[in-house]
Parts: sequence; C-alpha cells; structure tokens
Amino acid sequence: MQSVGPYRFTHMLGICPVGKVWAAIDGQGRFVTVAVLDAAAANTPGWRESFAGIANSMSQMPDGLTFSYADFAAAEPWVAYPAEAGAGGEKLFQALGQECQPVPTDEDGTPSPVSGVPQPVSGAPTSGASFEPWAPHGGPQPVQPVPTPQPAVDAPHSPAPADPLPYDPFSAPVRLIEPSEPPRRRTGLWAAVAALMLVAAVGSGVAVWAIAGNDQADPGPLPNVTATAVPTADSVELGLKPWAQAAPYSPEERALAVAAPSLVFIEAVFTGYVRDAATNAPVRATPITFSRRCSAFVVTPNGHALTSSSCVKPTEETVRRIALDTVARILVREKKLDSKQVESYVQTNLAKTRFTGVDAGTEPASEIYGQLNTAKGNVTTDPAIPAQVVRALSPETGNIALIKLARENLPAVELNPSAPLADGNSLLVLGFSTSDTDFRTASYTPQSRLVSISGTGRRGSMSIYRINQDLGVTSHGGIALDPNGRVAGMIDQDQARPDRANRAVVPSSALDTLLGEAQVRNALGESDNLYRSGLEAYFAGQHSTAIAQFDAAAQNSPANLLAQAYRQNAVERQQWSRTSEGSVWPLVLLAAAGGALAAGLVVLVVLLTRRRRRVG
Repeated sequence: MQSVGPYRFTHMLGICPVGKVWAAIDGQGRFVTVAVLDAAAANTPGWRESFAGIANSMSQMPDGLTFSYADFAAAEPWVAYPAEAGAGGEKLFQALGQECQPVPTDEDGTPSPVSGVPQPVSGAPTSGASFEPWAPHGGPQPVQPVPTPQPAVDAPHSPAPADPLPYDPFSAPVRLIEPSEPPRRRTGLWAAVAALMLVAAVGSGVAVWAIAGNDQADPGPLPNVTATAVPTADSVELGLKPWAQAAPYSPEERALAVAAPSLVFIEAVFTGYVRDAATNAPVRATPITFSRRCSAFVVTPNGHALTSSSCVKPTEETVRRIALDTVARILVREKKLDSKQVESYVQTNLAKTRFTGVDAGTEPASEIYGQLNTAKGNVTTDPAIPAQVVRALSPETGNIALIKLARENLPAVELNPSAPLADGNSLLVLGFSTSDTDFRTASYTPQSRLVSISGTGRRGSMSIYRINQDLGVTSHGGIALDPNGRVAGMIDQDQARPDRANRAVVPSSALDTLLGEAQVRNALGESDNLYRSGLEAYFAGQHSTAIAQFDAAAQNSPANLLAQAYRQNAVERQQWSRTSEGSVWPLVLLAAAGGALAAGLVVLVVLLTRRRRRVG
C-alpha cells in the first residue's frame, strides 16, 4: 500500500491532469485526504511554488482550509487535510485551476483498490452522496458505463410470429364514449411562470458571465492563478530567500526571515612587508597584500557587529604565515619555486621573518569592509561599508571580535544569552558561502543549514559546541539561530580539527559578555521592530497590516531588502485572497438561480395537481 509521511493510502478519490487525491489514514487511525502533485508538474517551473503557496494561503484565510501536514520539498509534493474538512484536496487543485474527476468504483460501489499507477478518468463528475472519505461508499458516484453488447454463444433462433390477436370491439377506431370538454388552459399563468424561470436563468447566466468573464482554467505548463505565493521582487537583489531555503510558513522560514537582514559579509585586507627578522631587509621590494573573508551579524542599529577575531584581527604569527604563503605563490608564478615546495618554504622561513608596515617597527595596514545581502570579493567602494575593530578576543580566549560599520539604520538581530545548547540539539546556522573557485572574482550569498550539536569542547574558560556540518570557508562569524530567529551562538572554526573547518559554535552568553566589556548594548531599532511586526502579521494572514509595517521598515532601513520582498509577497497574497473570495459569487448566483427555478417547478406541480383534481 502506498504512503507518504505518516499516512497510508487506502484508496484514490479523484484525479486531475496534474495530480491525485487519496483517502488515507495515519498511525493513530485518523482519516485524512491527501492532495499529491505529480512529479512531472512539480518539476515544471512555477507549479511546486504555486501548489505550496496556495495551500498556505487557503490555510491563512478566515475560516480557511487548514491542512494537517505537508511536504512541499518532496519529489511529489503533498498536503494532508483532516477528513472533517471535506474535499480539501479537490479544493486545493480547484484553486490551481484543475478540476478533479472521481475515480471509478467496483460494481458494489466500493472504490477500486490501489494497485499500480492510477489511470486518468474520463467524463465529467456527477452529483451524489456527501463527501465522506472515511466511508467505503462515500463520495460522488460516477455514472455507470453502459455495457457493450456481447455476441451470444449458440444463441437460439428468433421465435416465429405469434397468431394474430382476436378481434376486440373496444379497439375499433371509432370512439364509443365521447369525453367531456377539457377546462380552459391558463395560458397567461403558464407564460408568467416560464418568463419567471427564463429571467432567473438568463439573469444568473449574465451575472456569472460578467463576473467570470471569458477566463477558463487552462491546464497548460503553468498554474492559472492570479498571484504566486513566492515574492517575485525582480528589482530586489536578495541575498537569501527564506521561503526557498525552508518550507513555507515553517519555523525555519520565520527564523531566517527575522535574522537574515542582519548578516554581513566581511573582507579584511592586510598590506605590509615581509622582512628578514635579523636585518629588517624586505624579502621583496613590493608590499604584500592578502585578504581574509568571513561572516558577521549586526547587533545594534548604528552598525556594531560581531564576527571572528581570526578573520579581522588575526595573531601576528597567523598574519606572517599567510604573508609567507603569498610570497611563495608569487615565486611559483615567477617559476622560482615549485608548487610542491610552498608549504616547506613557509615552514622554513616562519621563524626568520617579520610582517610589518612601511617602517620596520610598525604594524601592517589593515582595512575592513562589510557587504549586506549579496557580496563580491575585492570590493572597497559602495556597496561595501568600511569598518573598524572595537574589541577582539584571541583565538585561545574566545576568538570573538566586535567591529563597527560606518553606517546607521542597519538591520540588527537579537541575542539570546540563555539559549539552550546541548549535545544532540538542532541548530539552524546562517552564514555567507560561495561555489566560485576563483578567489579574486568570487561572489558570496547567505546560506542556511539545519545541523546537530555533535559534542562539546573547551576554549580557555569557555565551553564551545561542535556541529556535524559546516556551510563553507567563509561561514565563520555567522549565526546559529534559535527557533525565534535570535542568536544562540556564533559559528567559528574548530581549532581541534586538522582542517579547522567551521564546525564550532561559540555560545551567545560569551558574545553578550564581550558586548558588556565594550559597553555596547544589544538592541533593536525602530525599523527592526516594524519589520518583526510585519512578519507577525504576514504569517498570521493579516496582509494589509503586514504591507504597512513592511513599508515603514523599508523606508527607515533601506538595507533591509527582505522587508521589500515580504511586502511584495503580502501584496500578492492579498490580491490572491480577494480573487479567491470573489470566485464565490458565481456559485452564490447559481444557487440563487437554482432556487428561482425550484420555485417555478413548485408552482408548476401545484398547477398540475389542481388540474388533475378538476378533471377527475
């Protein structure tokens, strides 16, 4: 027997060009109906998003159709509705412009058992009993096909014609009894009844035509709906789309939507000279420049952000090692060193050199730049934002740095110093990553992943937590989120690993301590509160309120591009809701027309009854 998630299919209820509706039962014996989008449709651009978006929109409406469970990321996306909701699956496909046809039944009226791939059902659905997916005979009954005549085997010959009937005087063509003259017909009353029925039918038809127009559901490659559930926002270059990286309306989407605007891509650029430690003579006459790239997140509207010390304030030895590695690779390009000798060159010269500024006794120059939403390497002008280090802890004592971006009204995120972190717990991590292989021209976008805490460790007096996956080499300094979109910890390098992968989390309590030492208070700005209010209204289906809140948030904090995207999403959902509500009126008018016709039929029956009594 087929199944999806916790549900086991019992029989198929209906089928349409893009999917099927099944009756199913869960592990506790509760009955549901499941709408399943076929894989071919799910792989067609637009269908999966509309299937998910309309299911969510219908559930958010007042007295809406709420589903029990769904998996929109499956190869064949599906939505389960409680049996008490009635024909939930059929209504979902109907909203997509697809009419479901009922499934043929056996001779006793029982739906055919599930076996193999169900075949489409031809013909129009017919009216019948009320929809009861838990009943073996529930649902509308299709018109039974007329059996095809089969040739008889050894069929007997047709019998000979019978003898003519005897003469019957009452069958004579001449009337023996003349009937009385019938009463006069009330032609005027009949005409009035017919006119009433005609006016009702024509009037309802005109009303339906005026409202519906000539729009017909077109089961083509794209869903025939007024608006999708996904913000298009073509003019907004989003770095992260929470609705695409998590199930729509899930806690993960909400958490990402809350925190993602505060994420910052960081590039620290170091410039200096590699010198002989004994003579202070430069190893090369030209300065050496290299970059460190990582993630960060804003914790105050005026630009304070937290990141990794090893990125923006590495130790002198780390800087010297990277500078020597850069010199070695220059020598390789100049064919003065073999590529296999790079590591040995670094190790041989590490203790013999220093990395300094223009003068031997000065520190190398460093510059820090931050970019929000999307980023490119080697950018030092707008949209890059200059930054400076305010305070930094060494890798041995925390590896946390507080920096200050030179811009106001930036979207901030809230810390949760008491966030529970324990072995086996799940965390949603968020940081910048890239798939580009050329470091010089690489582009970076925010990425998220659900990970698990796989162990603990110590870093000085502080506990750290190891995770089972990482987002890539530039994710350190990123965020580990709690379910409400607050910071449970910061992603960092696991210094105990040979590859120093970004698989450690520094707890939020340590971040809060650093802010206290720097006398900086984690706080949300007015635009942050407006944005969060907009998200609350959006996820509650209050689209007008959400639009107003997102408008205000975007105006106060233009860097928050997600406020603009979610505003557009709310506008589209509001339009879809109005269209959906408007589509009810044709049904109301048809019902009214049906009532008028029924009233006319009642009058007709009464008149016929009176006539028969008078004749009798």
